[in-house]
Amino acid sequence: MTDEQCMGRALELARQAAAEGEVPIGAVLTKEGRIIAEGHNRRETGKNALCHAELEAISEGCRVLGGWRLWQCTLYVTLEPCPMCAGAILNARIPRVVFGAKDPKAGSCGSVINLFNFPFNHHPQIEQGLMQEECAAVLQEFFRQLRQRRKTQK
Repeated sequence: MTDEQCMGRALELARQAAAEGEVPIGAVLTKEGRIIAEGHNRRETGKNALCHAELEAISEGCRVLGGWRLWQCTLYVTLEPCPMCAGAILNARIPRVVFGAKDPKAGSCGSVINLFNFPFNHHPQIEQGLMQEECAAVLQEFFRQLRQRRKTQK
């Protein structure tokens, strides 16, 4: 699969999250060009701060591959990873991360901070901006609708 196809699947997962009332973030983990794991944001439905799309995909990838080292994988995510997810990426030894939209509030791959520039023992390659407009549009539409619903309820 191409990078665009993988991000396209992550966008489908983000839209699924939105349909469930979750902030629309999707993640796909690949090995040798094949999707081996997926995740989408489930913090509200799971009532758990750890239920980020990236963590779901990483957890499933570890299960599928039978180990915690994901050194042959690429992670695609629709929004720049937060500090928690960046830490999981480091710990899982994921060598390549591709994200769509920047996160100016919590982005840890360059927007607020770049955790991968610190002297850890692993430094993934980061590629940003793949399908950025589509990824940002899904988030913007979700929050526009949320604001409208809240306004209507008042």
